[in-house]
Amino acid sequence: MEYLSYLIIVIFLIITILSYFRIADHFNIIDKPNERSSHKKVTLRGGGIIFYFGVLAASLLFGIVYPYFLIGLTLIAMISFIDDIKEVRSWLRLSFHFISMLLMFYDCGLFSLPWLYLIVSLILATGIINAYNFMDGINGITGGYSLAVLGAMLYINNYITDFISNDLLLSVILSVIVFNFFNFRKKAKCFAGDVGSVSIAFIIVFMLTRLIVKTNDLSYIILLVVYGVDSVCTIIHRLMLKENIFKAHRKHLYQIMSNELKIPHVKVSALYFLIQVIISSIYVIIVSIYDVKYNYLLLLSSIACLSIIYIIFMKRYFKLHTI
Repeated sequence: MEYLSYLIIVIFLIITILSYFRIADHFNIIDKPNERSSHKKVTLRGGGIIFYFGVLAASLLFGIVYPYFLIGLTLIAMISFIDDIKEVRSWLRLSFHFISMLLMFYDCGLFSLPWLYLIVSLILATGIINAYNFMDGINGITGGYSLAVLGAMLYINNYITDFISNDLLLSVILSVIVFNFFNFRKKAKCFAGDVGSVSIAFIIVFMLTRLIVKTNDLSYIILLVVYGVDSVCTIIHRLMLKENIFKAHRKHLYQIMSNELKIPHVKVSALYFLIQVIISSIYVIIVSIYDVKYNYLLLLSSIACLSIIYIIFMKRYFKLHTI
């Protein structure tokens, strides 16, 4: 019966995304290339809406386990989808994000902890969601990287500590797989759009927050270390260049690889996926054997190694950057 439920979810997700393609095509919801784009072809935008429907499918089929998270996800997906169609004022978008995160944190149990935890969580969650959105620039990177993160969470949830509904986690993974079929390819059928990158980031932050609260172990942030190092190092680099860090750019390491070095998008995305999988695998193996003894040492070592790689790469290839 359980396998049949997942089959129903897959069929539902495929029908949903194919229906969305028809809607997006009819209403001209597209992503046009510009001088800062890493793609050269007009492509449908907003295919990442399927991530929201992955959560919705699990809620309808297995029951609503996290009602406030679902409301928050609905709000943030809605405002992000509107932003994909027409520009939304920053204060309105941020208001929706703030309310959505508070609702999410309620289902994480953060309101029962000292207020400082809530403030720090809001800052970190805002940073992660924005970083995820900024990193969504080439075919396959959002879907591929998300699969690496969610796969590690699935292992942790089943073999280390139970922190989230397995049905919800599997349904989200299925939605990412369906999305990857249309995006993780040389000629993408669709892009995630803000609705996709923001929604999957929101989902991952929710799950990661529940994991950290359950274990009281912040080192689980290592599950996002590749994106984290790329994003933070890029911000520092742009500050050194005296640039406006809120302005669109093509200075992420993956963008230099794709645009200046002409490495195919799918290869760059696969590289990010594999590096995160390797780091996460080492981490969960060590945690399984030694419990919490080496958690933070692994986290700091990963940050240091990735930062050194970033610096060496930029010193050698950033000179090729023109925009």
